[in-house]
Amino acid sequence: MQEPHLKKEPIDFVISPIKKFIQNEVSGSIVLFTCAIIAMVLANSPLSSYYEAFWHQKVSIGFGKYILSQDLHHWVNDGLMSIFFFVIGLEIKREVIGGELSSIRKAALPFAAGLGGMLIPALLFFLLNKGTDGENGWGIPMATDIAFALGLLALLGKNVPLSLKIFLTALAIADDLGAVIVIAVFYTEQIHWHVLGIGGIIFTSLIAINIMGVRNSFVYALLGIGGLWLAFLLSGVHATLAGVLAAFTIPAKTKINQQYFSTKMSFLINAFSQTKVSENKLVTYEQLRLLDTMKKHVSQSETPLQRLEHSMHKLVLYFIMPVFALANAGIAINSELLSYFTSPVTIGVMLGLIAGKFFGIVLFVKLIVKLKWASLPLNCNWLHIYGVALLAGVGFTMSLFVTKLAYINETLVLQAKLGVISASIIAGIGGVLLLKLAIKKQLKASLN
Repeated sequence: MQEPHLKKEPIDFVISPIKKFIQNEVSGSIVLFTCAIIAMVLANSPLSSYYEAFWHQKVSIGFGKYILSQDLHHWVNDGLMSIFFFVIGLEIKREVIGGELSSIRKAALPFAAGLGGMLIPALLFFLLNKGTDGENGWGIPMATDIAFALGLLALLGKNVPLSLKIFLTALAIADDLGAVIVIAVFYTEQIHWHVLGIGGIIFTSLIAINIMGVRNSFVYALLGIGGLWLAFLLSGVHATLAGVLAAFTIPAKTKINQQYFSTKMSFLINAFSQTKVSENKLVTYEQLRLLDTMKKHVSQSETPLQRLEHSMHKLVLYFIMPVFALANAGIAINSELLSYFTSPVTIGVMLGLIAGKFFGIVLFVKLIVKLKWASLPLNCNWLHIYGVALLAGVGFTMSLFVTKLAYINETLVLQAKLGVISASIIAGIGGVLLLKLAIKKQLKASLN
């Protein structure tokens, strides 16, 4: 029997290439990279004054006496990036519950790599900048940009071992968890404890409704954004942390089990196939009722955590991160900027992201393997690990984000941005070339 296929409408011929692009693993990093280039071009064009003015225009949210007024740049970094951190929180929770961080044995390697990839870069930066105005930026070279790193890894095609991709993902998530802790502890301004206490009550409420079995995403959004995020924003603790905490309260259990779902859906599909076919193009009332019941059971068979992560992933990848790049990657290139390459901040960031990440990850992985607490990912050798360690030096999004938290002085911000962008380019190219060599050697060995 020939398998039925969907009829293609004229609009499908327009949408189909876009869908294929979005489903491509590399496409997210392409969009992000393109937006970073656009920001650089605008910052160095006759439109530079308009570019700066656009991000500094005031935007007010609220009503009556309760008005929050900040510039657009601030809303991107504190508002949109809270959604970015919310998705990171969902990823962390998913990995801890049933992924590569779900057991000590599984988590040992990526956690060790993540720890080494944070400590050594921070130490190198701090030693170079100790006692200077720039020493507060030690957290800048600690982070890995997971979208860019995975996008670059995907460029190498199907010959990359799947286990290596899983390792890099788990490493980046462990890295993000470390970055969240660093932001919470070291990059928080003066705290208004009474407002933070209100945030604590709302967070407790979110946990309570999870325990009670509430699965409606709107309820969590209302309490998470209207309550927790706002409380953190006004308390002095960075508002993006509210996104991570809210994510930890999202239910991670299905309402119905797999066996019940399979049995029920088989019954409903059979019932649907036996309904009378409508003489017109409309669905009959009985068919509509069965379809609604199917939708309900599909929803109940999913965990809200995974459903939200899946639905919000593209929003973050194709809107929030590109907008962040547009707002933060613009640097005016001039003779003064080029002189910043000799500044301790720029050197510290570059050395941290390239050398610090590489040696930190490699040394800690070697230690954990030597102690026999973990083994290398399946079908991977040390050259693969070296390539990933270098690729982890692509710190773009998170490093630029920490830069804005670490410095108020615009000169220091520019020096750090220059270091982040330069190091990310070098680490990205170097990591891809090293992994290409590893794949080539592995293929050659398999043929012999």
